[in-house]
Amino acid sequence: MSPAPAQTAHTIGSRALAWLHANREHGKLSDCPRADLVDDADTYKGLGESALAASLVLRSGVAGTAELALARELLEFCWQQVDNGALLYERLLRHPLKTDPMETYAHFVRGGYRHPQLERLAAHTVTLRSTHAVEHVPNRRLAVANSARVIGLDHGPAAYDWATLTRATWLGARPEPWHIDWLTGYGVTHVAFHLTDWGRLPDRLPDDLAEYLTRWLPVWTEIWAECGQWDLMAELMIVGACLPEPWTETDDWQRLIGLQREDGLVPRDDQPVEGDPAELFDAHQHPTVVAVVAGTVALTRALGGAGQPGAAGP
Repeated sequence: MSPAPAQTAHTIGSRALAWLHANREHGKLSDCPRADLVDDADTYKGLGESALAASLVLRSGVAGTAELALARELLEFCWQQVDNGALLYERLLRHPLKTDPMETYAHFVRGGYRHPQLERLAAHTVTLRSTHAVEHVPNRRLAVANSARVIGLDHGPAAYDWATLTRATWLGARPEPWHIDWLTGYGVTHVAFHLTDWGRLPDRLPDDLAEYLTRWLPVWTEIWAECGQWDLMAELMIVGACLPEPWTETDDWQRLIGLQREDGLVPRDDQPVEGDPAELFDAHQHPTVVAVVAGTVALTRALGGAGQPGAAGP
């Protein structure tokens, strides 16, 4: 990445992180009954996304002092909202075939938080045949495998067959690229995210898939940009940063920073950005999380931080 896109990536990520931090109270769970929180993952899905963004900033090795402080405070807030991990433990205990407790917990582990009871339960759960037989979509299976890897459970009876899981995905088949649609596009991005642990292990992306993505990412990114789907456009930019040889286009980063508001919010799509602060958070938290991740992973790869092969990390 040339100096200009690196600076732009830093600005985008820093602004977006500041917005998530400033608006974090809109994601509080205090008004939700405990039973609803345990039984419905959607109630804490947004917290998990913010935790992911914060954990990647903390892991990056290239974040500045201000960004590190904001990321730590944001992750601490999210951890408190899930009752220091107890909420995730209760959900996995009541719903052992659900994957979101372990997927969400992995973001906290990446940032240094642990819940011993949840880890003992997860260590047992991942060894069960029923757990591996749940009929998830293929990219979701990779999400579970990566969560187990981050937590430290991907070994012995709980080891995952990464090659088989990868080839079961749409991306793993390297299909006709012009048949991609909106939902499949998100599936493609998440295959790359989970295989590489959000850019930390770019060499885990098979060579043929890296070649396929290098060829078609510019096309797909431009298509979704033309459609005004900024969230998916930015996710595809993250994939480019996860490749063994990172792919980046200066014009893409200029487009993204042009879309971002001065306060850091990144709009989901080309529809008007309207509403009070709570409504704005609900509608645009995810693309702003994506902007943090995009800026962080791109800058990490450019500056040789924790996203590089062999670097320290969970």
